[in-house]
Amino acid sequence: MPVVEFNDIKFVCRKGALLRNVLINNDASPHNGAAKFLNCFGLGTCGTCTVKITGETHELTSVERVRLNLPPHKQEDGLRLSCQVRVQSDIKVEKFEGFWGQEIPK
Repeated sequence: MPVVEFNDIKFVCRKGALLRNVLINNDASPHNGAAKFLNCFGLGTCGTCTVKITGETHELTSVERVRLNLPPHKQEDGLRLSCQVRVQSDIKVEKFEGFWGQEIPK
């Protein structure tokens, strides 16, 4: 069973679980501020659940490729949509500041 580390807390989940659901089910939101209420609920269209993932993941989905190429995101920032990522192995997840989580520290 994969382990997801988020804000120094570790969760165990089933392999193939959607990262967004793993976080929400463990009272750890992938959204900042009002985005907790103003989001697409996992459709991959709003971009508010972006996170940085350290560890092995699958390639970007077609939904991620489209959304992460629209402002305020840039695909080259290396962020992922937690609603599109299926957990396959142990990963570390970081959420950055900003409505979309796009404010990556320099």
